[in-house]
Amino acid sequence: MKFQPDQLPGTNVITRHDGAALWVGKQRYTHSLLVPWQGPVLAWAPARAEDLAEAHFEALLALQPELVIFGCGPRHRFVAPGLMRALIARRIGVETMDTAAACRTYNVLVAEGRSAVAALLLAPTD
Repeated sequence: MKFQPDQLPGTNVITRHDGAALWVGKQRYTHSLLVPWQGPVLAWAPARAEDLAEAHFEALLALQPELVIFGCGPRHRFVAPGLMRALIARRIGVETMDTAAACRTYNVLVAEGRSAVAALLLAPTD
């Protein structure tokens, strides 16, 4: 599936997702990512929802988002709110959806000028 979003200069845009990889701009990634609206794309340690810990969401605070779009893998899964405690305590919005929907939603928010971060789970392929 290819995405063709409107783009603001200097922002990160997720251009493609196929279940085994994500593309931010022209760069291909095969592991979980943190994609801030601006700046470098970062590797994110958890590969599956079962791997998530509170510290994974605390790491997002350094990016200073107003909103986090959490892509939980190929199917929508709810995670315990306690894992996102640090974000919620600082009144940072968190929306959870499957990774493909998270990519699309993130692109729309960034195109609107929002300071969003996509936290995307992508299990490595062998």
